[in-house]
Amino acid sequence: MEIYLDANATTPVLPQAREAALAVMAEDFGNPSSVHSTGLKARALVDSVRARARRVLGADTGRLLFLSGATEGIQTAVLSALSALRERLAQPQAPELLLYGATEHKAVPEALRHWNALLGLDLQVLAIPVGRDGRHDLGWLREHAPRAGLVCTMAANNETGVISDLDGIEAALAGSAALWMVDGVQALGKLPLRLAGRRIDYAPFSGHKLYAPKGVGLLYVREAAPFTPLLAGGGQEGALRSGTENMSGIAALGAVLASLEDGQTFRDAATLVAYRRDLAEALHQAFPGLVFNAPPDLCLPTTLNFSVPGLSSKLLLDLFDAAELRVSGGSACSAAKAAPSYVLEAMGLPAWQTASAVRLSFGPVADRAFIDEACARIRVCGESLRASCLAPQTTGEAAPADGVTRFVVEGACCYLLADAASRRAVVIDPLPELTGRIAQWLGCQGYALAAVLDTHSHGDHASSAPELLNALAQDPGAVDGLGWPLGREAIAFGALKLTRLAVPGHTRDSTAYLLHDAQGLRLAFVGDTVMPGALGRSDFAQSAPLDYGASLRRLAEAVGSDTLLLPGHDYEDRFASTLAVECAAQPLLADVLGGRLDDEAFASAKAELERDLALTRYQTVACGARVDGGGECTPSQISPAELRLLLGEPAAVVLVDVREPYEQRLGQVPELGARVQREAVALSGLPNALGRWLSLPAETTVVFFCRSGNRSAQAARALRRLGHGRAWSLAGGLALWPRQSAASDAAFAI
Repeated sequence: MEIYLDANATTPVLPQAREAALAVMAEDFGNPSSVHSTGLKARALVDSVRARARRVLGADTGRLLFLSGATEGIQTAVLSALSALRERLAQPQAPELLLYGATEHKAVPEALRHWNALLGLDLQVLAIPVGRDGRHDLGWLREHAPRAGLVCTMAANNETGVISDLDGIEAALAGSAALWMVDGVQALGKLPLRLAGRRIDYAPFSGHKLYAPKGVGLLYVREAAPFTPLLAGGGQEGALRSGTENMSGIAALGAVLASLEDGQTFRDAATLVAYRRDLAEALHQAFPGLVFNAPPDLCLPTTLNFSVPGLSSKLLLDLFDAAELRVSGGSACSAAKAAPSYVLEAMGLPAWQTASAVRLSFGPVADRAFIDEACARIRVCGESLRASCLAPQTTGEAAPADGVTRFVVEGACCYLLADAASRRAVVIDPLPELTGRIAQWLGCQGYALAAVLDTHSHGDHASSAPELLNALAQDPGAVDGLGWPLGREAIAFGALKLTRLAVPGHTRDSTAYLLHDAQGLRLAFVGDTVMPGALGRSDFAQSAPLDYGASLRRLAEAVGSDTLLLPGHDYEDRFASTLAVECAAQPLLADVLGGRLDDEAFASAKAELERDLALTRYQTVACGARVDGGGECTPSQISPAELRLLLGEPAAVVLVDVREPYEQRLGQVPELGARVQREAVALSGLPNALGRWLSLPAETTVVFFCRSGNRSAQAARALRRLGHGRAWSLAGGLALWPRQSAASDAAFAI
């Protein structure tokens, strides 16, 4: 059952609202502009909802019009204000500034810039600073208000829930001729607004943030405030907003407003505060180091924004989603963009908090059973993290790990090799961003660190091996510059053994590490010597370009054409390759290994490829020149319906869950019957299984799935590139897998 905790993004539709909308569609479907009886009934409904909205908003005067939602309301308000300001520009003491809160929804500054440019005003658009508590700097506002033409603030912030000091803002605007817009979206149903009792000129609202359908909203315009219609046409809404009214949306919004007035459906403030307190306690129990990013006493009682040291927001979102807890990384309009929260950055919070924030928000009709279930799920999430050695100060609660774990930071790869039998591990190509996480993992597992190895020295930064060893308070003993123990031919841990092979070229000290198990050579960590679709560049000061060709031949002799090669950089998420695959993709590699180029000609041709290499998409130095496009040649997605059809074929089907272990413990898997072979191989552990899947019969279908389809698509592309053509990703992941309980989930949320 789904627990929906993203009410600041949108809400399910209240049953009363659904019934009202359906009644209008089925019975009272008239056009309110018509003068016959059916039209008059529609007009009466619109008028009654408007009257109810006036009572709820405390707006007995001024204009109140229905429109599509807050974005249209903001556009209309900004256009109205700036059109009036244009007439004042030629007057003495004309306005110079357009001000907006630094934590405003992006719709506001974007609207200001858009209409400022379109109307040719050329006014300066400035953000009003906020403090660490998320509230506006009233001193700054008081100083700038005399020069402002329009000031835009919000009643409550959508990411943090911070409630603006509207009385303080109004006092700061005293004596200023600036118009004032207040975004009331998050306040509706949660805060008393008293619109007519304040000097607020414009206030937009959106129905879908409070249990009405999407596509309906309100805009309050103070009496005598300037107004310019955004839409001209048939003259609906008293010629303020043309276009036939959204009757079903208005009826539904009216039902929500009626529920607000009746005092029975929505919880009171004290109850909501108690609910938030319970959720906060559950979060602290699940994540002991958690910090809240805004003072709860200054926030809506329905919103919590938090960060957990050492855990990314993506990891937390995946974890919560596996437990069927729907939360957000911030504003729904920007959550799909992998970027720190601009709201928290404006508040001056440190980078780790802005990049790892999670928002939890519930609606004001939530009941005790809903909150109790949410708290229980949150605690289970904490237990799953501890079982995966991802929770700080956790020891001895996890099952012993085994095999290779791959970490990636902006295309750079780090590998952790663990052996459960000996409780020893090796880290290859450590990255500074991972020091804390790997140290925490090793401490939790109780593994000894056998070695920290680099595959080559780095021209742009020092190795983070000393940092990791220091975090573990471990003396590495006598080692060479790459961390290899002096005088040792091999590093053994349990049934595994690492040997090394010098492969100068990318750098003079480039080294490949060969992993052997009881069956023989298993795979090779080759650093940047060979990458998927590229060879490591050899134009650095510490490179050895004339040695590169011989190193590649030496590598081919040692590993053969089909051993899996794990790279030091993987910009396209290919995970692994083989010399056979790379020779097909890289003619230069094929020529040098095939004897068609000598070392000097190879170095010369390679230098041409590396001339004027651009930065990577992460704005870092590219470690090689790609010679294949990196794109997928054939579609690798399969729909649930297509997957069910595959089950009718005689060939075997393997269904692989590539979510991480902390998700796999919590989440559901597609029900496909006993015929399907099931595996759980986390994406971070994909190198452990690639070789086994490549040995399957060619007709075997391997279908990967995850939460959204993104990680499974990476796995399918990787396996296809290595040669297994029947590798697929479940389109849309578990998010789009047909659910039997969708209706009951929505009902539970309200």
